Amino acid sequence: MSILPRPLNLLHNATLPSGELCDIHIDGGYVTAVTAPDHSAFTAADTDAALDLTGFIVLTAPAEPHAHLDKALSFDLIDPPMGDLVSAILAWREYAATMTTESIADRAREAALLMLRQGTTAIRSHVDILLGDDPLRGVRALVQVREELRGLVDIELVALASSEAPDADIEAAIALGVDLVGGAPHLSPDPSADLQRLLRLAERMHVGVDIHTDEGLDGPLTLGELSASVRHWPADRNRSAGHCVRLGTLDAAPLAEVLDEVQASDVGIISLPITNLYLQGWEHPVSTPRGLTAVRAILDRGIRFGAGADNVRDPFNPVGRSDALETASLLVTAAHLTLDEAYVAVSDGARSVMGLEAAGVGVGFAAELLAVRGVSLSDVIANASADRFVIHAGNLVAQSAVTYSVAAPLHHLHEPSLVESK
Repeated sequence: MSILPRPLNLLHNATLPSGELCDIHIDGGYVTAVTAPDHSAFTAADTDAALDLTGFIVLTAPAEPHAHLDKALSFDLIDPPMGDLVSAILAWREYAATMTTESIADRAREAALLMLRQGTTAIRSHVDILLGDDPLRGVRALVQVREELRGLVDIELVALASSEAPDADIEAAIALGVDLVGGAPHLSPDPSADLQRLLRLAERMHVGVDIHTDEGLDGPLTLGELSASVRHWPADRNRSAGHCVRLGTLDAAPLAEVLDEVQASDVGIISLPITNLYLQGWEHPVSTPRGLTAVRAILDRGIRFGAGADNVRDPFNPVGRSDALETASLLVTAAHLTLDEAYVAVSDGARSVMGLEAAGVGVGFAAELLAVRGVSLSDVIANASADRFVIHAGNLVAQSAVTYSVAAPLHHLHEPSLVESK
């Protein structure tokens, strides 16, 4: 394997999800042409700047629209009880009091690089405004990691403020380099008051918001209020809502009313299947509901929609492999999306919710690409081969290769070689 990052100008013989073979030409971090495969041009090209993608499906690189890098990979350190959202919050708060800036940065860096290795080239991470004497430990850690990984993966930060966090701490987080204001008003004693406080702060500082919204099967429903409150905002100011689990439990008429508000205000919705399937439903041992938002209704409206993993191996979700293909697979299984819809949700859809430029295999698009060994999109999502090339801003930033051998069945034992080897 070559030294990375490595600038590329030609991806040869790549397979698109449609099955079409092509050469992809890159210059200055953007796709400049998509042509029929030309083997002679490939053999004549600079070998360091060209990549043979025979046998690989090329896709828009995933984006993670809702991560918690400050919490990631802490499950084994905390050993929390298995349980619902309240249990996870209590376990996390107890552990958070012991964390240092350095320990947070170490886990966050590892988590971000795991995502990059799997193909994610843009991450939006929430970071807690912590309680206690040094509430910005996590902020400093994630700002540090963002700078360390600049040029490899784009990281955007959201200040996750509880109703107990003073306004001054949120303002200080933005001053340190955090990009957006966030919070979880549905957990507040007065959800509307907390939501309006966060929106006022964001508007005063001229930044967008990404709000943890209505993360429960019942209880507060604040998405409509959020949407109505940001309708007057400039079109280019981010406004997005994560989780929105409550939407998935609404009857058709109230659901339509809320989605009318969402659509009118162009609020992006982010579904987080692996975490909400874990956190929600503990109180329903029979006919356990799925902790998902109203995905089909959102897509049918043409509302901006993306999906992510949320928590990875922490008190809020003990599992997860930091792979957008895992999220896509869960969207097929639990939300009944098509394979195409599911992959769009973790790539182009996620980028749209995050306000990122168009990327993928198209002339003029940003060269944010993921190549996975496979014969079709269904093969890629189902098998999630670890044979991958990850391209960010036209540079090869990660690659992995797998070697496996499978023993021959009994009736083939007379043959000297294995039935399958790679």
